[in-house]
Order: sequence, then C-alpha cells, then structure tokens
Amino acid sequence: MHDKKYHFWITGCQMNYADARRVATRLEKHGYRATPRAEDADVIVLETCTVRQQSEDKAYNKLHALRPLKEENPDKTIAVMGCVVGVRGNEHLSQSFPFVDVFMEPASDGTPLIAHLRQSDALLVEQKGTSERHLFQDGEVILPVHQRGRMVAAPVSIVYGCSHACTFCIIPQKRGRERSRPVGAIVAEARSLVEQGVKEVMLLGQIVDRYGYDVPDGPDLADLLHAVHEVQDLERIRFLTSHPNYLSDRILHAVRDLPRVMPQIEVPVQAGDDQVLQNMRRGYTASQYRDLVARIREIVPDAAVHCDIIVGFPGETDEQFQKTYDLLEELRLDKLHLARYSPRQGTVSERRMDDDVPEEEKRRRFDLLEALNERISEQKMRDYLGETVEVLVEGKRKKRWFGREPRGKLVFFEDERKLRGELLNVLVTHTGAWSMSGTPADTPASAPSLTRHVQSIPLSVI
Repeated sequence: MHDKKYHFWITGCQMNYADARRVATRLEKHGYRATPRAEDADVIVLETCTVRQQSEDKAYNKLHALRPLKEENPDKTIAVMGCVVGVRGNEHLSQSFPFVDVFMEPASDGTPLIAHLRQSDALLVEQKGTSERHLFQDGEVILPVHQRGRMVAAPVSIVYGCSHACTFCIIPQKRGRERSRPVGAIVAEARSLVEQGVKEVMLLGQIVDRYGYDVPDGPDLADLLHAVHEVQDLERIRFLTSHPNYLSDRILHAVRDLPRVMPQIEVPVQAGDDQVLQNMRRGYTASQYRDLVARIREIVPDAAVHCDIIVGFPGETDEQFQKTYDLLEELRLDKLHLARYSPRQGTVSERRMDDDVPEEEKRRRFDLLEALNERISEQKMRDYLGETVEVLVEGKRKKRWFGREPRGKLVFFEDERKLRGELLNVLVTHTGAWSMSGTPADTPASAPSLTRHVQSIPLSVI
C-alpha cells in the first residue's frame, strides 16, 4: 500500500492544534500524508471542543456531514478526539454516530487510532524489530510537508488537564487532572519544530503557570522558560493562559530577563466583583487582581496584559457588572477576550445555579465591554505611531505581509521580498484598535505621513 492520506478538522483552542499535531506525527511516521480535502483522505480525524454549546454543535454537524463519505467508502477511517469525547468517553457518541471507528480522549497521542489501523491492515510502515514505543517518542514532531518551512509560530502543550475546577468550567471533567510534561520532552519538541522552520513557540496549559505543581520538588514555569530559551535558532517564546494565583515573581522575572520570552501576559480576571468571583470559585478578589497587574507592570514595564471576562454569570446584578466595567476601565488592559455565560452540563454552576441573567442583558453587557475594549486599545495603539517595532513575519494576507511585534500586536506592511519567518523592523505609520501597519525600516522611502484610522477593522489571523 502507498499514497495513503489523512485529513484533520480542528476547532477550539490552540491546545487542540498541538494535540492534533501529535497524532499527525504518528500518522506521518507510518507513511500517511496530509490532504486538505476530507473527500481524498483515508483517515479523517476530528479534533473537537466543548467549552461552549456552539462548539459542541459544530462538531456534531461536521460528523453528520461526514457520514455519506463513510457510507460511500466503508474502508475510510473516521476518528473523533478532544473534549467532546472527554477523558471518560461518551457512550452516547458511539450510539449516535455508529460510523465513527475510533474515539480518543483529549491529549491523546493517537494510540487507539494506530491500533485500529494496524488491526485493519492499514498501517504503511511496520519496522520489524522496532516497537511502536520506539517508533514514536514524546517530544518528536513531524510536520506535514506543506507546513515545513512555512509554519512560523506553533503551539506546544506543557501541562495537560486542570485541577482548579472553577464552577463554570467543563475542562477538568473533559481533560482530566493536571499532568505536567517533562522538561526534556518539551525542549525536544521545541527543537524539533525549529529544525522544521518554526521561529516561535506558544507554551500552553489550561493554567500554564501551574506547570510543575503536580511534580514534588519539580521545575516550575520559570525553570521551563529558561530551558526552552536555550533552544538554538528559536526566536520567540510566549505562554498562556495564566491564573492570577500562580503568576509568581519568578515567572515575571524570567519574562523580564530572557530576551526571547515575549512581554505578553494572558491572565484572566473573569469578573470585577468579589461575590461573583467567589461564586465562580476563582480564589482571589478584584483588589488582588489589581495588585497583580501593578506588579506585572512594575517588573515588566513594557508588558501587554490580556484577560478573559465572562458576563452574565448566574446572579450577576447590574451593580456587580458595573464593578467589572469600572475595574477594566481603570486597569486599561491591552486586550479583553469576552464571553457570555452559558451553562455547560456537569459543571457546578449548571447544577447549582440558575442561569437567571436574560440573554439580551448578557448581550448588552458584552457590547459595553467590547466598546470599552476597542476604545482603550485604539488609544493605546496610538503610542506606536512613528515608532519602529520588530515584527516576526508569519505570512501574507491580501498581498500584505503580516506578523506580530513582541507584545503580540498585529502589524501589516507591503514588501516584494520573501520574508516569511524573518525578523524585520517596521516603522509604524497607521494604527487602529486591532492592528497597525507601516513600512519596513530597511527599505528606502520618502517620509511617510503619520495617520490614524479612527474606524478600525478587527482582524483574526491564525
């Protein structure tokens, strides 16, 4: 057999992309090659998300759409992994979708899929005398051919699962308890990615700053940042998502002291009222979060601070929401990731609290924070006007190169050279709330006029 192909459909967080890459590496080791079309694939893998009902419904709709492909070709293998399956599995999935061949839990290394392919005689590479364990090791990465030399930034999972259990979150039930990967495996993965053209890694964890907490006397995130920083030819390191209770000064000092660690801190507050925070089981007060932001800015003065917010949590009054608004207006954070509360089956909030904030009120609060976010971001971005920023060029969009500067701000510019993966200084000539644009500083040009876009367009580039 030869020329077997696999196809991935991925939704959800960056950790899902890192998990999918691990399974893709197993398939690549066995001779399979990636294809962008599910119709052309011998193996189709769905990497799913269930953090919101919309995400879960999206996965189910995709599965229904794949059923005709399986009926036309029964030899085609369909696998589902991720949070829709969960660590405990879901019997109802196999009943609802009997045409699915393999179900795999989140952070799976693909062993169930490989076992199925071996049983169906669909493995292409079998090395006599070489066990599957030696054929694949944690930290080894084989990117699909079309990504090698083209993937500039890549996610790397460093801690799986979560042991914190906020009342609104389904992740502990779906991804299981907290498990930190060995430093050596993480460094090996980063090194392998760099050898295939990656310039930046994003270290991921549901609570990334709890890395190593499950290992007695083990390394912490600061130690890991120092180790990854030593990977030759790696240009940049980022990490997310942090929790206010565990973002230690040691971690912040590592961000300050290590040139390749970017000054971008993702640390959710979720709400600005102490009673709501207590109901969420977050473990800190609004005042403690305010002090944390001050400490971040003291230790890493140029840091961009991003945070997550949930509006309309059960019982949240207008006065409590106003405290959230006032806190965010005071702190002037660089970016807000906003969500309207929706109950997830099996969480504490779903079982014990009434979803009593009307949808129209959730939308109103969401819109107010969205407008605040845009206004503050637009104002803060003006400070970049006329400045030169260092951009790691990720690719092209509508004939313009794009990339990010150290704080994670999106930068666009035009240039005829091939610049993917290069670090380039760009003089900023236009700014908006969500991006900026400019001129390469090493390109001769007449002095550009410095202007500001009052109406900015949100851009999402992955």
